[in-house]
Amino acid sequence: MTCLRIFYIAYPLLPVSEASAGGAEQMLRVTQCQMAQRGHSTMLAACDGSQAAGELLPTGPPPERPDALPQRDAEHNRAILQFLARRQRTHRRFHLIHDMSGTFWPHAAVLSLPALATLHLPRPFYSPQMFENIPLNVGFSCVSESQARSFSDFPRLFGVVRNGIEVERFPWTARKHSYLLWLGRICPEKGPHLAIQAAHLAGLPLILAGQVYPFSYHQQYFQREIAPHLDDKLQRVCFAEAPTPEQKVHLLSHARALLIPSLAEETSSLVAMEAAACGTPVVAFRRGALPEVVRHGATGFLVDSVEEMAQAVGHIGEINPASCRRHAEQKFSAARMGDGYEQLYLQVLGQGSAQKAA
Repeated sequence: MTCLRIFYIAYPLLPVSEASAGGAEQMLRVTQCQMAQRGHSTMLAACDGSQAAGELLPTGPPPERPDALPQRDAEHNRAILQFLARRQRTHRRFHLIHDMSGTFWPHAAVLSLPALATLHLPRPFYSPQMFENIPLNVGFSCVSESQARSFSDFPRLFGVVRNGIEVERFPWTARKHSYLLWLGRICPEKGPHLAIQAAHLAGLPLILAGQVYPFSYHQQYFQREIAPHLDDKLQRVCFAEAPTPEQKVHLLSHARALLIPSLAEETSSLVAMEAAACGTPVVAFRRGALPEVVRHGATGFLVDSVEEMAQAVGHIGEINPASCRRHAEQKFSAARMGDGYEQLYLQVLGQGSAQKAA
């Protein structure tokens, strides 16, 4: 394949690094690494303090108050447009934009290069106005089949590239401890309060590991639904706040099971993929794309209630850790994801050439 010059755009709120808690940031980081390893030239537009496999365009500091996202978003997009206007007049023009921010692509109409926008969220999470008057140089991709079905009416939906992980970073072990694990962003839709209920019913200790973002409603939820359980003298629930990448791997590797009681129609689940790589079974609600990630009865269990989740924990011994690892290697590798995006880039560039010819 010809060496491509690809311009990646990150979500404007958080830096991109190995320590990023957000799934979109992790997917962008791994995708850029994959393309750099394949000889493509890449640049990342992201918050100050981000790490890039290629060049980095810092677009400004993360906001002190995430509730001020609109202002930060405008600053981020303005810096990108100004940079691209200068860069596209040089001999080092980019071949395409890959937007993983979810907010930049509506501005792409003023640019003379094709853009691929990866949709990471369930459709109801996007404002309908965003999809009015879609620029002709913008195409879309999804991260799961279930998500793609909800966007099936879209023009220029190029296909699905499932998320992937750097499997080698997640060593597997057959020896598990007694604790259950919930890992993620602590907010109502991710259901950590339901994980507490399920662990209590199962009679097992629970480690909640994650980050409370400084959104006011996230903080209020934590104080109302989570904090009271942390004062339990029996210490049935422990909180590991903002774990480092190394701590996260240790927790995933040794958990008896990972619980995912998500209330959202998840479009993917990086943490379920990471758990599988560690040989750790997953018990998840049957929502969104989770049935595409968890093989019921083989790498974990899919359930429909807290009570069913607690019951499934009692059958975790039926899951073979080696089967979980093989599933991760075969289905969720970063290389497989890289192959998928390379193919999409060729489709995007081919369509762009056809539009110019017309």
